[in-house]
Amino acid sequence: GYPGIGDDPVLDLRVSVPGFIAEPSGGEKSWFKIAVGTDSDAGSITGITSGGGAYNRSGKLVGIPTTAPITRTAAVSECRVIQDTNSDGLVNQNDNCIPLGGTINVLRPANSAAPLLRSASLALNVTSITEGIGNRQIIDPPRIPGLFFASSVSNNTPSSVISSLPAGSTSLYLFFDYENMTPETVYELLVTIRGVPAPTFSLSPVRWSGGERGLWYIGTTGQVLPNGDYEFTLFINGLAAAAPARISVGGVAEPKPSFRSPEFAIIEDNQAFGSGYVLGTGTIASARFIYNNMTDGLPWAQIWYYNGRELPGARYVSTWATGKADGAETVSLESATGLPPGRYRLELYIDGGLASLADFTIAGAREGALPRIFSETRFVIADSTAETIGKPGINSFTTRVEKLYALFKWESIAAGTLWRMRWYVDNTVFYDRVMPWNNPESGDAYLVELTAPDLLPDGTYRLELSIDNVVLQSEQIQLGIGQLPIDPFTRAEGVQLRGQVIDASTREGISDLTVIIISDQFSVDDYQALQDQVFALATTDRNGNFQIDRPLQFNAPYSMLIAATGYLPVAADGVQVDEASPNPFFMTIYLTQD
Repeated sequence: GYPGIGDDPVLDLRVSVPGFIAEPSGGEKSWFKIAVGTDSDAGSITGITSGGGAYNRSGKLVGIPTTAPITRTAAVSECRVIQDTNSDGLVNQNDNCIPLGGTINVLRPANSAAPLLRSASLALNVTSITEGIGNRQIIDPPRIPGLFFASSVSNNTPSSVISSLPAGSTSLYLFFDYENMTPETVYELLVTIRGVPAPTFSLSPVRWSGGERGLWYIGTTGQVLPNGDYEFTLFINGLAAAAPARISVGGVAEPKPSFRSPEFAIIEDNQAFGSGYVLGTGTIASARFIYNNMTDGLPWAQIWYYNGRELPGARYVSTWATGKADGAETVSLESATGLPPGRYRLELYIDGGLASLADFTIAGAREGALPRIFSETRFVIADSTAETIGKPGINSFTTRVEKLYALFKWESIAAGTLWRMRWYVDNTVFYDRVMPWNNPESGDAYLVELTAPDLLPDGTYRLELSIDNVVLQSEQIQLGIGQLPIDPFTRAEGVQLRGQVIDASTREGISDLTVIIISDQFSVDDYQALQDQVFALATTDRNGNFQIDRPLQFNAPYSMLIAATGYLPVAADGVQVDEASPNPFFMTIYLTQD
């Protein structure tokens, strides 16, 4: 990345990846932890490099250094003036500055941007035509009720709530509920061990990506946790969002009473419908959970919630009396008028302390293992949205088209329920979005439009609809020949070429000249400045540095041409690299004044 906004040269740092940070958005490797230097906590990368690139030894992009400024005046952020915002012809302290983030200790994996890049490469655009009932404007500040820990995750919920970990543990998850969050919210996690900051387990300020409300976790995986007393403090927009959470790591594992892994089902006429975390409507919801190391006489409790609020009369306090230390137990929630669609939660307590919790969604009609929430998905070719209603669906179309429409029915979905829409082409995701439901509870024709500036590329397109990572509907259509004529996602293996062009007399870099790599199908003598003859090109910076944006393929005989006003041109044929070549390959080129 670039250490400054001006004409500073490219900054090249070697970093290590000591571990990973897990989040619901990307699983166990949502973030790569990075460290500069040999010590895992040594050094840092400044916020100005946010948005740069991190490459492995083969020259492949693997991640993006990422941070976010908190406020324009925050002490940990830098604010630089880079443009004339008051139109007085000067760039100085009277102009508005651009806030920069603080130090960076994480990379966002490059794969997280893959759908966006693939959509852009094909110029595909997905638009939901169906009008919603209106999005709620968030005016209240973000709210985090509290923090708690788990050692493992199941369906984005804690398997069991813990207060300590044994020595040698390699995973720890901090959980919290949240409300009133937006994509502009900046969150940060500060971790200390025995009162000393631990950057390896902390998360530098980044933008929020989890929606307005829900349950979130930030987890440390792939690294042994040192023994000691840990303190986790979560910051939202630069302010502590809740009281710090503390946990001790060390010693041997002790058998403690515990509840874990609740799973849910709808019970009707003594028959279970569904099993997991997405259920159809009904009158009784049951939860089966596992218990360990329990003793008779131990106080325990269950509390049921609906859309974030405790249900009246749904708090049950009792004394454990199964006669067994380990096993499985079932509890239930019942409503004679039917459980309404929405988001539910069960919290389980042992001796007054939270032992386990899990969320589940009720939506759609009960129907076997999965509820019927989305149905009758079909694709339609039409010239306008008005023509789509009533048209029969098709699963193939041999002629290329400008627009493709998808329609589906839905039933019993409560407002605010999170759902996911994914589009694929040739089994490659190009659109992936999780959003709250903001339409009527049931309907017949949710309409989605897929377009491209010219014509949609040939390919097999698939629409996938899901809730809580459970795929509920999937349908596909073949356009044209049913596959992309040329796979734009493939990327040739090879060597990254970098270098510097220097004046042979002054030994200074030569700026603003073009380095041309000619295709292996042509020589320098064949070159006529035609676009199809150019493999790649680059322009030198003020110090004469350049970098070719495409890797040179192994054993391909390229030609190179460098010409600049006032200098003798340099040309060469047969420029080749192979598997043994350094990667990146650095080349110093001297030009003689004419």
